Amino acid sequence: MSAILTALLIPFAGTVLGSAFVFFMKREMPELFQKVLLGFASGVMVAAAVWSLLMPALDMGNVWPVATGLLGGFAFLLLIDYVTPHIHPKGGQEGPQSRLSRTTMLALAVTIHNFPEGMAVGVAIAGAVTSDFSTASAIALAVGIAIQNIPEGAIISMPLRSAGNSRLKAFVVGSLSGIVEPIGGALVLLLASAATATMPYLLPFAAGAMLYVVVEELIPEASQGEHSNLDTIGFAIGFAMMMVLDVVMG
Repeated sequence: MSAILTALLIPFAGTVLGSAFVFFMKREMPELFQKVLLGFASGVMVAAAVWSLLMPALDMGNVWPVATGLLGGFAFLLLIDYVTPHIHPKGGQEGPQSRLSRTTMLALAVTIHNFPEGMAVGVAIAGAVTSDFSTASAIALAVGIAIQNIPEGAIISMPLRSAGNSRLKAFVVGSLSGIVEPIGGALVLLLASAATATMPYLLPFAAGAMLYVVVEELIPEASQGEHSNLDTIGFAIGFAMMMVLDVVMG
């Protein structure tokens, strides 16, 4: 039980650590550095979706549940994105009109992003408990997401600081944006534990949700403006790191 709790909390710890950068950095994160971090996060998430979720699901023997779950994950995040008012650091408001503060909507944008990552960890842990999914692979996934959550935590806390919030408030809001990860992971873990037959659907569902975030949010933000090759370099490094982590630990 303690191992499961630790695995669920590892990604959240990465968000908290990244949010703490606001205490040591200037009001604004250099744009070029941010491009590298966004590309890195994209690479980690794509590699995690492929190596840690889709491939184990395909190994269960039938491609149709995998395809169904993958599309379901995309559809689920599309719905969440559509009904939740939020704003990205470099974009306008998305979702329904709202009177929520900019700070709140910035936090909601990252919360939407973090939820599928928590789902992915929960599904991986459930697979280790209920099927032949490797426990080491589940830990590798949690560690990989935590690593890419470090720059993400900084990417949310720094704009909050630039918007005029205190360092402490920017840190707290940035950290709390990651609390949905252990919550989402626990919910999916309970669902998967109740029905082992859902694993071929839940693994690709989590992968689809993660890939939606990459395609809809991370890559477009990283590609804006000049020097878009930097996010490509970051993507390559992130993908390679997560691939090696999963293979070595799994």
